[in-house]
Amino acid sequence: MERTIVTCALTGAQQGKSANPALPEQPEEIVAQGLEAWRAGAAILHIHARNADGRPTGEVAVFRRIVEGLRAAGCDAVLNLSTGGAVAGLALEERLKVIPELGPEIASFSVGSGSMLGRWDEAAGKWVNDRFVALFGSHAELERVARFFRRHGTRPELEVYHSGMLNNIDALRERGALEEPLLVNLVMGIPGECTRATVRNLLYFTEQLPAGSQWLVSAIGARNHFRMLGAVLAMGGHVRVGLEDNVYAAPGRLARSNGELVEKAVRLLRELGGEPAAPADARAILKLKRRDPL
Repeated sequence: MERTIVTCALTGAQQGKSANPALPEQPEEIVAQGLEAWRAGAAILHIHARNADGRPTGEVAVFRRIVEGLRAAGCDAVLNLSTGGAVAGLALEERLKVIPELGPEIASFSVGSGSMLGRWDEAAGKWVNDRFVALFGSHAELERVARFFRRHGTRPELEVYHSGMLNNIDALRERGALEEPLLVNLVMGIPGECTRATVRNLLYFTEQLPAGSQWLVSAIGARNHFRMLGAVLAMGGHVRVGLEDNVYAAPGRLARSNGELVEKAVRLLRELGGEPAAPADARAILKLKRRDPL
């Protein structure tokens, strides 16, 4: 049976416990929910780190506590460490430190210049969360970081927020800066300069990807999160769920944990005739060789 990789994005760099008290912030919470998500069927755990007051951090020591806590408990999931956090104001070089220091199998890599976020709040009569989040200032810098990933043996999960970023992937691939198979995360549904979460847009995205690419969708927000799952599966993609992307398990009901969101995704996957990939399956699909932290 064809296997689908389920990724769980545990905490992110934006929302906190005010959005959902179950969202994990401290290393022990992240480890506990990572283990629950893995046991529920997540083959990949996408990990951000927070400092003691819950704010995002790129500090390697905090990531190490999370990674070592998961491995000490016997978790064999593929660990995807975030190099994101630009939205929280973390500097690029700080975010990249986890790659040489911890040597993750996968790390996230946003392949664009940035996005203007924000949405109009009718009730408040103003724009909210209205700002530009800068990512990369030049193609040369993108290539430098892509080669940095490759030099350290970490597969980038290429984060794509709009179709122009697909051009950047093509350019990096043509320059030999990316290793095959490509792993592309199509992030859809964020208000602002990001692509809307529709099947038509997903079809356009996937038709532009290089042959042999492995792809998943991060459908952001309660309205999009599970609604897109059927289309993703029908088109041969992989699945991402988690409290980073959506804090609800059902309309009007906050999720109890990341594990509950994974359980729902796995249940839907099986209802549609699929089967979740085990971590070993995910490594075979992505041609990864398991590496534990240095």
